[in-house]
Amino acid sequence: MKLIAISGSLRRESFNTRLTRAIAARAPDGVDVDCATLHGIPLYDGDLEDEHGVPESVEALRARIDAADGLILSTPEYNGAMPGVFKNALDWLTRPPEKMAPTFSGKPAALCGATPGGLGTTLAQAGSLVMLRQFKVALFPDHLRVSGAADALGEDVGESGPDERTIKQIDRWLKGFIEFVGDR
Repeated sequence: MKLIAISGSLRRESFNTRLTRAIAARAPDGVDVDCATLHGIPLYDGDLEDEHGVPESVEALRARIDAADGLILSTPEYNGAMPGVFKNALDWLTRPPEKMAPTFSGKPAALCGATPGGLGTTLAQAGSLVMLRQFKVALFPDHLRVSGAADALGEDVGESGPDERTIKQIDRWLKGFIEFVGDR
């Protein structure tokens, strides 16, 4: 099984990029998790699309999504919502409109997120539901929310890595999502 986990942050060592790496590191045998970022995706501009088409960086990310059996969206929470760069990338991925359904419709998808705050990106994930329903993904009902991310995720996945509580949280959630994808 192949999953893609997209970090919704541009920071090199963001909590959400660390979370996608932790998920990939915890994947069981037979499950490959491709970790992706949003680097290189320009701001959506209809004139840019009309003149040059969909940027190669967007098409490359779309190809990785298409190759995956399931999609994990790891969203930071900025002012109670998904950050603009993440929404922008997802908006690009719906262009042109005839590519939205093949990219997203029926694709098993899951939300997760990590934040230094106490709510674990609850508001950003809740706000994302309207958009994901528009995409017609098959949404996994359990959401992974990592609070106190600096302590929970450690300095780096390759170094100290997540704490035991977070490892158990990731393992339980990932096991459920893998079963959800397998049932589709």
